[in-house]
Amino acid sequence: MRILITNDDGINAAGLAVLHAIAAEIAGPKGEVWTVAPAFEQSGVGHMISYTHPTMIAKMGPRRYAAEGSPADCVLAGLHDVMENARPDLVLSGVNRGNNSAENIVYSGTVGGAMEAALQGLPAIALSQFMGPLNMKLDNPFEAAATHGAAVVRSLLDNAIWDDAAYRLFYNVNFPAIAASEVKGVKVAPQGFRHGAGFGIEAQISPSGRKFLWVKGGRQDLTSGPGTDGEANLQGYISVTPLHADLTAHDTLSELQSRLNRDIDPAGQG
Repeated sequence: MRILITNDDGINAAGLAVLHAIAAEIAGPKGEVWTVAPAFEQSGVGHMISYTHPTMIAKMGPRRYAAEGSPADCVLAGLHDVMENARPDLVLSGVNRGNNSAENIVYSGTVGGAMEAALQGLPAIALSQFMGPLNMKLDNPFEAAATHGAAVVRSLLDNAIWDDAAYRLFYNVNFPAIAASEVKGVKVAPQGFRHGAGFGIEAQISPSGRKFLWVKGGRQDLTSGPGTDGEANLQGYISVTPLHADLTAHDTLSELQSRLNRDIDPAGQG
């Protein structure tokens, strides 16, 4: 198996090394693991692409490249330049330092990389490691992901739904902030929402008197709702959430059409 990996924490991030080990185990001794990752941290860029300016790319070693762009840029670079004549069988993005459960999915560059791979017609999985007091003190804060990551990826490859729709499914995996031995299992869960944990702004004045704004995140230990991804993580489970890039609220289409029909007369009388 040939696997492309990327992340949003940057080419030198500890989580990327964890992901490489996971990918190497999945690929097997006859497989290949290729890395195209951001030269610098790209956390929070979502599915951004560098459409209006070029992206410089540099070879860092065998099958290892750094690109001055977002995770989605890196996937594009991997597919259409670095691996142009050797298309991967799978794209893995992560392992992110910090969870990408609940509303974090919307902002996540890690998820954005996997999303771009799915839009390019490839199986893709995003992986993130929840951080908290119980694992930050471990010798390896990524222990849960490092220990269970390959098994989760292999199980998804063998058992998950892999369609070939235009907006094909991809998967978002989050490991709980606990020691690997304490992980209770895997739960398939929908995306939740942490009320009161949204991003905000903190203003600061520089020594030169100029005003700067820092984006601040909210508490990550808040519940995202019963049965949801973030709640599963807080309860000690690995969460798996199926996603796709189709943002249409399909459940509202019929009702919205009916409401608009009441106010707009097709004959031009309304």
